[in-house]
Amino acid sequence: METRRIVASREYARADVFISEMLEGYTRSQVKKLFDGEITINGKAAKPSQSVAVGDVAEVNLPDPVAAEARPEDIPVDIVYEDDDIAVINKPQGLTVHAGNGNPDGTLVNALLFKLGNLSGIGGVIRPGIVHRIDKNTSGLLVVAKNDAAHLSLAAQIAEKSCRRTYIALLEGNVKADSGVISTYIGRDPSDRVRMAVVDEKHGKYALTEYTVLERSSGYTLCRFDLKTGRTHQIRVHAKHIGHPIVGDDVYGRKKREFGLQGQLLHACRLELTHPATGERMTFEAPLPDYFVKVLRKLGFCNFS
Repeated sequence: METRRIVASREYARADVFISEMLEGYTRSQVKKLFDGEITINGKAAKPSQSVAVGDVAEVNLPDPVAAEARPEDIPVDIVYEDDDIAVINKPQGLTVHAGNGNPDGTLVNALLFKLGNLSGIGGVIRPGIVHRIDKNTSGLLVVAKNDAAHLSLAAQIAEKSCRRTYIALLEGNVKADSGVISTYIGRDPSDRVRMAVVDEKHGKYALTEYTVLERSSGYTLCRFDLKTGRTHQIRVHAKHIGHPIVGDDVYGRKKREFGLQGQLLHACRLELTHPATGERMTFEAPLPDYFVKVLRKLGFCNFS
């Protein structure tokens, strides 16, 4: 068991918010469980609802990590391209990329271990081959590495922004500008650690997204988004930030999903990269899923009528 010592640099109305903000990788609900005898503040047993003053010292006993390893599972997966070094996957909506809290198996990684066998080991036993990811309820293209050399090359391309990722999303409302740039800092939402939010520079990482309006219809806007950075939930947070959440996003948009959707209408439609071994510039495209097109047709979008 590890004991973490944390000093408050500002006041907090609740101790669980303070601890959640300071413990990277722990959600607020996970932190609340630690208050059952595993957290003290200034040497006394702490309660989630108590206030925290500047200079207060918390000690948190963190449980030992549970060993886990992804195992192969026969799950259908659309492999767009594959060779000895990489594979490009068109991930369906509803499939989690790798194991995490509440998702020990049934993930894309489990499917890839069954279909491909060898994957790079840099991501560890839980995330083999995973260089970048897309959200569970986002569909579309991502590239995975089948060996460590490919993994390092692809990771460098993402860091250098030479790996280009393009998305299409349907937004609520009428986006007035035909194109624009959204530049903010994104970090954990201080009131809900499961969500991300636009925050100040001190509490977040720089995030840059370019967007172009493709079509407007019936109070909705179809947009293309080009990622210039790769922050968690970046497009979803930026869409909310400009006042036009993504349709179907019950985390950053309406709590009640429209059109019988199971998630947000956000699709990674295009992926451009340099092959790690050959140096060839490669471009992959994936059409919009049927449920996405169905909504566009229902709303009268001209290019989908």
